[in-house]
Amino acid sequence: MPLHLEIVTPERRAFEGDVDEVIVPGSEGALGILPHHAPLISLLGQGVLRLKHGGREEAFAIFGGFLQVRPDRVVVLAETADMESEIDVERAERARREAEKLIDTGADPADLASARAALQRALIRIRVAEKGRIARGEHEAVRRAARPRSESPGQ
Repeated sequence: MPLHLEIVTPERRAFEGDVDEVIVPGSEGALGILPHHAPLISLLGQGVLRLKHGGREEAFAIFGGFLQVRPDRVVVLAETADMESEIDVERAERARREAEKLIDTGADPADLASARAALQRALIRIRVAEKGRIARGEHEAVRRAARPRSESPGQ
């Protein structure tokens, strides 16, 4: 019996479908959920939500919200949920650099906390996007390693 998963944000339904397993970033750590899981309601943390279905794995960058688990259904109500293929890595890298710059300048405590949160969000998005690229074989290092020696730059 599959597990029906819904990932919903205030703006959209990010995912809906049957899955074999869900690993969710809970507020107290990762939660692994399989069909027939005991009912549960939990706060979400920030991190990577992974879902497995049909031998494939997909990932989302998740930031805050709530989780409801029933034996045959999981509902994730997240503040934001970015699927790996939707993440703009260049934008996330810019956000990372800007946050690091604010942290390095020693901003006031409120700005520092905001910059640290922005840095964490950017790093999670980058990690999710890069894992997706590697899985699809799109990462530059993977392409270089797979390239025959005669095609390598400088040869």
